[in-house]
Amino acid sequence: MVRVAEPKKRNAMVHFLVRLVKEKPLGTVGAIIVVALLFCGIFADFLAPYPMSEIHLKDRLQPPSVNYALGTDHLGRDILSQIIYGARVSMIIGLSATALTTVIANLLGGLSALLGGKFDLIVQRFVDAWMCIPGLLILLTVMAIVGRGLLQLILVMGIMGAFGPSRMMRSAVLAIRQNVYVEAARAVGCSTWRLFWRHILPNVMYMIIVGFSTSVGGIIMQEASLSFLGFGVPPGTPSWGAMLSQEGRKYMELVPALSLWPGLVLSIVIFGCNMFGDALRDLLDPRLRGGLGRYTTTKAAEKQKKLRGRWWA
Repeated sequence: MVRVAEPKKRNAMVHFLVRLVKEKPLGTVGAIIVVALLFCGIFADFLAPYPMSEIHLKDRLQPPSVNYALGTDHLGRDILSQIIYGARVSMIIGLSATALTTVIANLLGGLSALLGGKFDLIVQRFVDAWMCIPGLLILLTVMAIVGRGLLQLILVMGIMGAFGPSRMMRSAVLAIRQNVYVEAARAVGCSTWRLFWRHILPNVMYMIIVGFSTSVGGIIMQEASLSFLGFGVPPGTPSWGAMLSQEGRKYMELVPALSLWPGLVLSIVIFGCNMFGDALRDLLDPRLRGGLGRYTTTKAAEKQKKLRGRWWA
């Protein structure tokens, strides 16, 4: 009896990357942008041509040249170095605040759905009232109270951004808790925490991953907005929003690069985060499997497309 060799299975990560490249070209571009942001943030000390706070007063407001690839600002600081160090600030705030938001939103929404009763009623009414207030107004008010700083930004944006996503988590848990395996776990005496950790969380993990990836771009934009308005990072800390706010507005007519490059980099990074998040949603969400939202089709879909043009199809 001849034994047919089974095809070798691909690694899950390799399979995901292959699907990303084949089915999501914009998502692939977004992933490259996100990786470039992480790379610049981690290795900023080695990539930047000049130190973060090095000032050359004799080279103020210089156009792009051999010594300064993108020119200098009003203090003689290299714009390219400021942008690279600004990537580190955006990376730290984006990942940290988004991680804090994800943890709080999942715990609040999941426990609200599982416990129900008065706890769910009180939490949801508080979330409804919170979402009626403009988010930027709350951020400006709280940042004016706690003061400017990197840690303050992470805590304020991480905590205050968790109430909206908690409703999505609550909806997902409400749908899952009606399943038979959840009722069986309750019947054998499984605690609420164990039920959430072992049975609920693995079934909504795809939603958590997608929500995390799509929220990073929004957090980076919020940080840039607060820094632009003077409520973000302290003076002297490189930030794309602060570069647009300070010398960018005052000297942009003399040196357009002061506002051009920070704004362009900020737009590219947010575009990359959003495209990568959308690609993750289409690839990981079980409800979208089967070709919905893809730029290219599978072999079966291509075969059906060819058959549609024939009279017997």
